[in-house]
Amino acid sequence: MKVIVLGAGIVGVTSAYQLAKAGHEVTVVDRQPGPALETSFANAGEVSFGYCSPWAAPGIPMKAMKWLFMKHAPLILRPKLDMAMLSWMARMLLNCTSERYAINKSRMLRLADYSRIALADLRAETGIAYDERMQGTLQLFRTQQQLEASAKDVKALAADGIPYEVLDRDGCIRFEPALRHVRDKIVGGLLTPKDETGDCFKFTNALAAKAEALGVRFAYGTMIKALDVEAGRVRGVITDRERMSAEAVVVALGSYSPLLLAPLGIRLPVYPVKGYSLTIPIADASRAPESTVMDETYKIAITRLGDRIRVGGMAEISGYTNDLGLARRSTLEYSVTDLFPGGEISKASFWSGLRPMTPDGTPVIGPTKVAGLFLNTGHGTLGWTMSTGSARLIGDLVGGGQPEIDARDLAISRYG
Repeated sequence: MKVIVLGAGIVGVTSAYQLAKAGHEVTVVDRQPGPALETSFANAGEVSFGYCSPWAAPGIPMKAMKWLFMKHAPLILRPKLDMAMLSWMARMLLNCTSERYAINKSRMLRLADYSRIALADLRAETGIAYDERMQGTLQLFRTQQQLEASAKDVKALAADGIPYEVLDRDGCIRFEPALRHVRDKIVGGLLTPKDETGDCFKFTNALAAKAEALGVRFAYGTMIKALDVEAGRVRGVITDRERMSAEAVVVALGSYSPLLLAPLGIRLPVYPVKGYSLTIPIADASRAPESTVMDETYKIAITRLGDRIRVGGMAEISGYTNDLGLARRSTLEYSVTDLFPGGEISKASFWSGLRPMTPDGTPVIGPTKVAGLFLNTGHGTLGWTMSTGSARLIGDLVGGGQPEIDARDLAISRYG
């Protein structure tokens, strides 16, 4: 078929590659001059097959109230008269129950583990290099209370057969030797050894080149105006340059997906949650992380990417704004220098991106009420982690095949 993929981030490019492999004629449309120049550009770098949890969790409403008054808060809320924001927040609160958390976490782990297999296959198939490491994620606890609270995650990991290990202070230092300098600041951790790290920007650009070799056309610098729909079926896409015809369209526009779909009466509960990152050159490798350390107190990931450290995190609910607040930078700097002191923080580059979050934390993948129109969006903080598995699902669904894992509860129909 003739397929148009909207969006050239990690999710759009992996989708295009998978569709081209299946024999479709694929065009990718993006407003940027190249791939991975928005949310995929400088994310945290963690590929978290085991460490993936919904933000909507039991106890989060009370924690959120406390976070609002913290100097280095993992959550920043800038409320406004925005019905999309208020509706999304209300739906998220409804998911903050033990029952909903277990359901949503299970969905996420299912897709993440499928992506683990898909990424390994793709890496072997293409030979792509992207500063990748396969050494796991260490969720680091500074308090005994955090360590005890991890029991709910351990239960979910065990139920889904995901490998894990609960570590004491010495175990954390064995895994990440540089933590020996701050041993008194930690009490333990949760290790998910199958997790990986890598530069999402490098990967996406390398895969886009592979996709082009398969015949994928990339229409960069092209503004998407509307979807062309006639008699309940998608006929193509209207851009600022031309009308592009297609038999199927995949919307992978991240936070901007709901804006394109709203005129069709498709209410997609995806809202932008801004994250921030620092990229710091490594001055002393003995004081740098080996893989990813997730600072549970501040919800900040500190990841080794070749000769750099990527420090990413925070969740700012402020709409479609992409300004760089100095207070956010100070939080990232505090976390990384507190755990890994001695880095060249003055040489760090500062970035922010809009993560497309759903109220339940699970992406939206599958068909819509418009024939031929598919969604692959709403991955939140886990677009890099879930991209390859999501692409395989989209490849199967667009082609009318049977996915290898159950994808029915990932579709937009779960929202009624």
